[in-house]
Amino acid sequence: MFGYVRPSLARLTEADKTRFGAAYCGLCRVLGERYGQAARFILNYDFTFLAMLLWPGQAEDEVLRRGCIAHPLRKRACYPDNAALELAADESVILAWWQMRDALSDPGRGKGKYRAASLALGSAYRRAQERRPDFDRTTREKLAELRELEEAGCPSLDRPADVFARLLAAAPAEVEDPVKRRVLEQLLYHLGRWVYLVDAADDLAKDAASGSYNPIRCRFGLPDGTMTEEAREALIVSLDHSIRLMAAAYELWDFGPWSSIIQATVYEGLFCVGKAVLEGTFQVSDMRFRIAGRNKEQL
Repeated sequence: MFGYVRPSLARLTEADKTRFGAAYCGLCRVLGERYGQAARFILNYDFTFLAMLLWPGQAEDEVLRRGCIAHPLRKRACYPDNAALELAADESVILAWWQMRDALSDPGRGKGKYRAASLALGSAYRRAQERRPDFDRTTREKLAELRELEEAGCPSLDRPADVFARLLAAAPAEVEDPVKRRVLEQLLYHLGRWVYLVDAADDLAKDAASGSYNPIRCRFGLPDGTMTEEAREALIVSLDHSIRLMAAAYELWDFGPWSSIIQATVYEGLFCVGKAVLEGTFQVSDMRFRIAGRNKEQL
């Protein structure tokens, strides 16, 4: 996945930071237990956010302290396995696998790293596909639709963004409560649209250099991948609109102990990430350390 979906650290209390880190580490542990150590490399904040949205009931599980393979000298807070973490783990494996397969068919991208990654994740994908066949089918179909639009050089922002948005909206299909499921479908649809466009903005210069499809480049005629003021302003309007619709969906459900973290993501974190991407200052690794409530020295 991408790693753009993260809360604003300034909005989180110390308890929120611990809770967020415990969900992140819990997802990492579930990925390792269900799919092996290689699957942990696809861990990201986007599917940690999904796990928080899917968390069952209003009560939290007890935070545990467990050893960490990446940080063996210090135990980490983590949540034990539950249905939300399992679903997030399964769907992240499926999406990562199909994104790798899709990248292998892109003539503008290097093939070596994607081929190696898909081989490493192959057995994990087969197990995830057996567990979540509906999400696997939807992911495969939507990425095939995206590939058709890319090959046609589609000059629209909305059409490819809509396809990816519908893919992400399928993530909560197994939620039993029909009201919550509908709320999550709407929230994740607009999040998927936002993620797709932010990723396109982040990859604009790289895609221009490699000749890969980029909807922003095609829509605004940016042959060298340099963002014009017209393109920037239009993109800001579109991204902000998606966030506002996300927030409207969020307000329709009580997310219990996760509410403050989800609010910090939807109401501030996404705006901050979008701004950093458009300014060319977004760095995944640096923001990752801060957002987890730790700094590089502590890691």
